[in-house]
Amino acid sequence: MLQDKKIGFIGSGNMGEALISGLVLSKAAKPENIICSDIAEDLLKDIKKKYNVKTTTDNIEVAEKSDIVIYSTKPQILGLVLKETALALDTSKLIISIAAGVPLAAIASGLHQELRLIRVMPNICAFVKESATAIAAGEYATKDDIALAKAIFDSVGRTVFIQENILMDAFTGLSGSGPAYIFTIVDAMADAGVKMGLSRKDSLFLSTQTVLGAAKLLLESGEHPGQLKDRVASPGGTAIAGIHTLEQGGLRTTMINAVESATNRSKELGIMMVKDFMKNNKK
Repeated sequence: MLQDKKIGFIGSGNMGEALISGLVLSKAAKPENIICSDIAEDLLKDIKKKYNVKTTTDNIEVAEKSDIVIYSTKPQILGLVLKETALALDTSKLIISIAAGVPLAAIASGLHQELRLIRVMPNICAFVKESATAIAAGEYATKDDIALAKAIFDSVGRTVFIQENILMDAFTGLSGSGPAYIFTIVDAMADAGVKMGLSRKDSLFLSTQTVLGAAKLLLESGEHPGQLKDRVASPGGTAIAGIHTLEQGGLRTTMINAVESATNRSKELGIMMVKDFMKNNKK
């Protein structure tokens, strides 16, 4: 699907490189069909050496030479980059943004054209090819465009298509921010192991491997987490005693509140971003 597509990355930082790596190493795209830009020339040299892709410091060149243009810049500068490259875009190109917190409405306002827009939000686990990624389509994006976006981001994990205006903020609160919750839980489990006498190194390894194994079992078994929990928690055993303590501490309520808070903050940031885009476009 992507073999004959020219794919351009505007911004080649951490997430941009993760995507380039995923596309090249999975052979989903040909290295010679990928071009990426960045202001950091040392970074571009490193990426070219690692993946044998084309590089440039010229964002407009990327936009002009690509069938699929992926904006992987920081949200704070996306507006300026969109304005810089807008004239190089037209309906022949698929435009994808992975800038966190920037709604499609803001991107559309920054381009002043009826373009094929898609907003995608991977999470940090893209670095190990295990991202949970949300894809949302703009008004003029087609089913084929969505399939192309899915093919790109499936190279760094798994994807789900959601409705932008309704659910993207919820995704941000759950899966976009979710790794931070899990890192906190693993850190707390490791502290608990140390308290019980395990070494810090062993405790952290065991906590991390336990989370990895539990997640893999959930995905591969297809069972409800409650069913798997019941298989571990034997009558009068250790697991049910631990679960009782978690429930006393309000674990479920705390997790729900955390996702809700992150979702609401995502909405607030999105509103602020739209206002900034509108203000900058009037200048």
